[in-house]
Order: sequence, then structure tokens, then C-alpha cells
Amino acid sequence: MENEITLNTKEVMDYVKTEVKQYDILEISYSRVFVPGEVMNIETNEEDGSLNLLLQLKGELLNDTVHLDLEDIKDDLLEIRHIKNENELVVIVVEEA
Repeated sequence: MENEITLNTKEVMDYVKTEVKQYDILEISYSRVFVPGEVMNIETNEEDGSLNLLLQLKGELLNDTVHLDLEDIKDDLLEIRHIKNENELVVIVVEEA
């Protein structure tokens, strides 16, 4: 089942904090970058507002683990595809502020 929602950047950050769990798949598109990967860890820091993701990349050429701070790229986000399980996909389209 595919569900498409449109969120602003603050709502995207809240969505990731509440809905994304370890081992979910995220496909993040920002600027000219596409980052598909399995979520290995999510850390939030209320003091500096960071939202850090540790992703195991699922690329054809690159299968490394990367650290990504969504707070740093939130203004460049275009779309996030969140695959919760094999049957559930949420496509988040990020609206401009």
C-alpha cells in the first residue's frame, strides 16, 4: 500500500522522530543526492536540534554505512520514501517553506 503526504520541513523532522524505526528503509532525495538505506540508528539532540540517522546504504555501487544529520539538509529535502515493511510505503513530498 502506498500513501503520499505533503509536509513542510518541520513536519518532516517530527515525522522521522515519531514514525521511523530501526531497520526501516528510507530513500532520501535532497539537492542532487539520492540516499537509499536501512536505518541502523536514530539519535535526537534537543540542545542543538540535530536529528542524526545512521544508514546502511543499499546502492548498486556503494554499500557503506553513513551518518546523516537531517537538520543540516532539511532545507534541501525534496522527497523521502519510507518503507515500513514490504507492504507499506509512505512517500513524503517536502513543500517549500
